Amino acid sequence: MLLEQERRDVCLTARRLAETGLAVGEGGTVSMRSGDLVVATPTGAALHSVQPGDCPVLSTDGRLLEGRRDPAAETTLHMGIYRATDAGAVVQAHSRAAAAVSSVLAELPPIHHLAARLGGAVPVTRYATYGSADLSDQACKALKGKRAALLANHGGVATGTDLAEALEHARLLEWLAALYLDASRLGAPRVLSEDELAEIRHRDTYAWGGPDIF
Repeated sequence: MLLEQERRDVCLTARRLAETGLAVGEGGTVSMRSGDLVVATPTGAALHSVQPGDCPVLSTDGRLLEGRRDPAAETTLHMGIYRATDAGAVVQAHSRAAAAVSSVLAELPPIHHLAARLGGAVPVTRYATYGSADLSDQACKALKGKRAALLANHGGVATGTDLAEALEHARLLEWLAALYLDASRLGAPRVLSEDELAEIRHRDTYAWGGPDIF
């Protein structure tokens, strides 16, 4: 079987996506790139039960090479991201808080220092039909300099160097969206400035310790 281990890894990540509640049923897609090939979750299969043999393998130009099932509609989005960025993996989900924020705001403001890991403010794309080339184009524009984007009236998409990082970014995007919704109930959230985000990125280069002297 072509890219057998990669297909297993995609299935495990898809199950984790479902187990964490970020995706319900078929409400999300997972993929990873291996050289000039991409493994993606298939259409018509619940994420918690997808099997390696179900996962299609495609070339980066979109040709289907192997797999029992056809690629999910959102594979168009994933393939566009791989062609436009250096991402090694992509996770897309219709998670509740991300979908809510994407239906109202033009961007998710950075109100917590962890937003720096995604590139600061998270842009919201212009609305486009799921599975369309238009949505893929909008997402690629939104992801310039970012590790996540919100898809208007749809949900969120996150990238990473590998599956673990892409999933972690997807989880962080949902947490930040939920945090913003909670904070907004109390009043207008304080938004971190670009200078403050830059200082956070600088501190992150020192891991937990930072440059301060104790």
